Amino acid sequence: MTALAAKPGLKPDFDFELPTTLEAHEPPEARGVARDGVRLMTSRRDTGEITHDAFTELPGLLSPGDLLVVNNSGTLPAAVRLDRLAVHFSTEYEDGSWLVELRRPIRSGASSPYAGGEPGEWLPLPGGATLRLLARETPRLWRARLDHEVHGYLARHGVPIRYSYVGRDWPLAAYQTVFAAVPGSAEMPSAGRPFSEALVTALVSRGIGIAPITLHTGVASPEKDEPPYRERFAVPAATARQVNLTLASGGRVIAVGTTVVRALETAATGPGVVAAADGWTSHVVTPNGGVRAVTGLVTGLHEPRSSHLMMLTAIGGRELVARSYEEALREGYLWHEFGDTHLILAT
Repeated sequence: MTALAAKPGLKPDFDFELPTTLEAHEPPEARGVARDGVRLMTSRRDTGEITHDAFTELPGLLSPGDLLVVNNSGTLPAAVRLDRLAVHFSTEYEDGSWLVELRRPIRSGASSPYAGGEPGEWLPLPGGATLRLLARETPRLWRARLDHEVHGYLARHGVPIRYSYVGRDWPLAAYQTVFAAVPGSAEMPSAGRPFSEALVTALVSRGIGIAPITLHTGVASPEKDEPPYRERFAVPAATARQVNLTLASGGRVIAVGTTVVRALETAATGPGVVAAADGWTSHVVTPNGGVRAVTGLVTGLHEPRSSHLMMLTAIGGRELVARSYEEALREGYLWHEFGDTHLILAT
C-alpha cells in the first residue's frame, strides 16, 4: 500500500495520514529559516522528474519569458474572540453584510466549529459592537451584519485567524505576503508568503514577469472536506494581456497559489486566452475540466482529501501529484501556511 491511496470514483480523492510532526507550527522565521529559505519541491509533468531545492532557487528553475501571476490580496485580522465564541469574518457582500463562521475557542486562541446560532440572533462583540445573524449560507457559514464598519472594526479588535496546529498568536505581518496591496482576505494567500523583495528582484532580473490578480480568500475548513464557495476576484486588463502574450510566445504562465488558478481560469475565454474580469467566481478546477490559461503552479502542501488536490491533478496529472506527495511525506516537508512549497510545471 502506498502512502497515498485514491478512493474509487471519478474524483481523485487523495487520502493519507499527515503526521503532526509535518505540520508547520510557526512561521519559518521562528524556526531560524528566512522567509524565502523554505524548501521547494519541483514536479515536472513532461519528464516526470521530481527535484528538491530551496525556494531561493526559484529563478533558476524558471525561464526568461515565463510569467508569475500573484494574488495581491492582503490579509485581514479577521478573527474576533469572545469568552465563549469566536467570529471569523470571511467574505464581504455588496450590501455590506458578511459571510462569517462561528467557532468555539478550545485553547489559547485556537478554535473548533460551533454548530449553534439562530437566524435573527444578536451577538455582542468587543468594543460595543453587535453582530446580527441573518441566515445560514452553508452548513458552516452565516450571512451576518455588523453595526460598525467592518474593516475599521477588525483593525481595532481583530486578530489573524489561526487554527489548532499553530500554537500561539503571531502578528498580522506574519500573515502578509510581499505582494499584499488590497486588504480583503480572511486567510493569507499563503503561496506568496515565501517571496521576498530580494527574490522578486532576482526573478525580474532574469526576465521573468510578475503580474497581479486579486482574489479575496474566505475562511478555510480544516476540519472537513468541503468544496470552495464563491469568492470575489478581479483580473486586470494589463494582467490578461501579459498572460495572453506569454502563452502566445511560448512562455509559461505560473500561478502563485490556487487562488490565482481559480481567478485566471474563471477569466479564460478559450485555450490560451484570458480576458479582464471582475466579479464573483464559483469555478472549481477539476481534472475533467482541465485548465486553459495556467501551465504551472507554485503552491503549498494541501491537506488529505482537500478539493485543492483536484486542481493540482488538473495541472500536473494524478500520477505525478501522487508521487510528489509520497516524496513530500518521505522527505519530511512541512504542511500549512507556514510550511514548504511545491512547484508544478505542466510544460
